[in-house]
Amino acid sequence: MLVFAASDKGGTGRSVTSANLAYQRALTGDHVAYVDFDFGSPTAAAVFDVPSAMRGTEEQGLHSYLEGEVTEPVGIDIWRQTEHPVLRARQNQSGRLVLYPGDAGGGEFATGEDALERCIDLFLRLHGEFDLVVVDLSAGRSYAVDLVLAATAHPRMRNVPYRWLVFHRWTHQHVIAAAGLVHKENGIVRSGVDRGHDEQTLQGNIRFVRAAVPDPESPLWSQVSHAQEAWMQACNKALRRLAADQRIGDSVVLGTVPLEPILQWREQLITEDDVLSTQIANKETLEALEEIARRLTDDSHWGRP
Repeated sequence: MLVFAASDKGGTGRSVTSANLAYQRALTGDHVAYVDFDFGSPTAAAVFDVPSAMRGTEEQGLHSYLEGEVTEPVGIDIWRQTEHPVLRARQNQSGRLVLYPGDAGGGEFATGEDALERCIDLFLRLHGEFDLVVVDLSAGRSYAVDLVLAATAHPRMRNVPYRWLVFHRWTHQHVIAAAGLVHKENGIVRSGVDRGHDEQTLQGNIRFVRAAVPDPESPLWSQVSHAQEAWMQACNKALRRLAADQRIGDSVVLGTVPLEPILQWREQLITEDDVLSTQIANKETLEALEEIARRLTDDSHWGRP
């Protein structure tokens, strides 16, 4: 299955959350590929602590592949090349976890038919090789979004299942932006239909992930004043109404990631060691990531029997 990670704005937690979902699925034994289609900022390797590709790779990156300069993009075995001590001690039951980085110094670029064919070739090959392929897209309406919409609408891809995750923070501006990315003119749905997608099918393959959501009942906020607590509760209710009005309400939310202090300081994977040993991360955050990772391929959370 292909899972496309999208957001209308930067800073939504899209990359760090989708990287955590890929990591969690690999821990369960799935073979997982993480494809960095954030062409303007190919920094996914930083989340996985892979020093050789922190700002993309110097050779055989996805830019070079899509532009026809190389015949195969490089794949980085994260378990072997990471400097993260927990990941280096790979659990025995874990599946493969491979990063396909963009090129260092790469940027957004217009894509034509040749790039589309190479993109389709890549997706078909990865779909055959991995259980789950997570494709991290550039923020907003980008060439990357257009490319994957065209690829997944192509007849060659008709038997490849795909899903979209749209990430947003739990704020007024981010809710409106996420809804616009999906539902408004030139959004994912209308652009997908223009490229040959069935509107109902595409719509049913999109779910939202709310990231960095503060819980007014959490001990993290136990020291706020009564006035602040009341204000937060009122904001939360108003945001739920706004999300419902914008058609991104609870019925189409795959999961919610709590506000996690360590992720405000460092975009990183959340491991059991962070929760149990060093105790720098909250148990609720790890459990939320595990649950969303499970729901990615659980049809009951996608409106399917």
